[in-house]
Amino acid sequence: MAITPEELRSPSELLSRTALRHASRAAVRLDGQELTFAELDDLSSRTAAYLRSRNVTAGDRVALSFPNVPLFAALYYGILRAGAVVVPMNPMLKSREVAHCLADAGAALLLTWHEGADEAAKGARSVGTRHIAVEPAAFAETLRQHRPGDFTGERSASDTAVVLYTSGTTGKPKGAELTGANILHNVAAAVDVLRLGPEDVTFGGLPLFHSFGQVMGLNCAVAVGACLTLLPRFEAARALSLIERDKVTVFLGVPTMYTLVLGAADHGRHDVSSLRVCVCGGSPLPVEVLRGFEDLFGCAVLEGYGLSESSPLACINRIDRKRVAGTVGIPVDGVEMRVVDEEGKEVPVGEVGEIVMRGHNVMKGYWRRPEATAETVKDGWLHTGDLGIRDTTGDFRIVDRLKDVIIRGGFNVYPREVEDVLYRHPAVMEAAVVGIAHPTHGEEVAATVVLKPGAETTPGQLRDFVREQVASYKYPRVVRIAASLPKGPTGKILKREITVS
Repeated sequence: MAITPEELRSPSELLSRTALRHASRAAVRLDGQELTFAELDDLSSRTAAYLRSRNVTAGDRVALSFPNVPLFAALYYGILRAGAVVVPMNPMLKSREVAHCLADAGAALLLTWHEGADEAAKGARSVGTRHIAVEPAAFAETLRQHRPGDFTGERSASDTAVVLYTSGTTGKPKGAELTGANILHNVAAAVDVLRLGPEDVTFGGLPLFHSFGQVMGLNCAVAVGACLTLLPRFEAARALSLIERDKVTVFLGVPTMYTLVLGAADHGRHDVSSLRVCVCGGSPLPVEVLRGFEDLFGCAVLEGYGLSESSPLACINRIDRKRVAGTVGIPVDGVEMRVVDEEGKEVPVGEVGEIVMRGHNVMKGYWRRPEATAETVKDGWLHTGDLGIRDTTGDFRIVDRLKDVIIRGGFNVYPREVEDVLYRHPAVMEAAVVGIAHPTHGEEVAATVVLKPGAETTPGQLRDFVREQVASYKYPRVVRIAASLPKGPTGKILKREITVS
């Protein structure tokens, strides 16, 4: 089925259109739980009516803090059908982090999974945001009392559909606004590259609150009538079993997942012959892992590149084009990419510069942050902060990052945020957080701390202090106490000179 984003206003219309063609096909699956497209369409439509009964109106922000469960899809499309804006949130966030996002977005409502939502509820209470914990059986009964409704006609494709919170090097999370058009065009590009169809089964191990799993996993599958089979928490053995059981054809993952699957002791016992294409993003995939995975599983791995601000897909290798290990391929249709110097001038082929892009995938802006938007999007070009090279073949390579962002297992960790927490410890005088190489996670979070004169604490105590205040993937596993930190002439800490082992 051709994807025609120009004819649609919202990603929710992908669902309503597909439900007419593939009503009885499985849309979302989690082990024994399954929603057909007809059931998902009905639930999302009733969710829209339910939200309107709770005084949610067009343009309101509704936060969604859920693990990878089928109900996420129903609520996601229901929020959009209500004409509201989805604010997906990582359910691992602590109350302080939740409160910031809710307050910044001006969220009208927070919907959470009924289990493990204490921190989210605490954050919502602290900023006065209404909170509803969703228990599947009780919620289904509630929805039965509401007639299906669809209010997306009040919105246009240029309106904000999703706000994805992503931090910069300042550590203050910013909301990247993706319009309906951003998402719809990105879906069309991904479907074309991956040649997705209704017979495909997509691996749903990427978090649905993240742009990669949400757009390229959920929305792409829904667009063509494919099935998304979910895995709430990634484990290599479970992933292999799921691929075999559900005959997964499309595997979406970050480098950590490929490394773990490749290293699984029992991978030879599983029949994964159904796989036809794999996509890797989030951070560079080591060449030896890519080659090892392809050799072992006999399946092409397409390494791609993008970020939340680019909806997310910008550049990817192709099935029908020679793939060069270590590259992220060429831009998708409708997207231009360049490598530029500090003055914004394009550098010659083979030289390192900052990657910039423009096209249908560039975000509308950062929510209520015009200054930050102006710093990032200049004359329509999104400045990524990533260093790269364009080869003579037109393929792009990611060399390094201008930003200090640490990518641990596919999750972004922002040093400034962790440093701010460390500075709250009464014994800490100075702190610097950097990423160090890790064989499985890609990077590990490491902190070097200078104590106040006469103060005493241990690395373990500092680690636990941070752990209590940030999501589990953010706290530093490696902590070193030093006598001093290297500094430049202005007193700025020179992170590049910090060595942590």
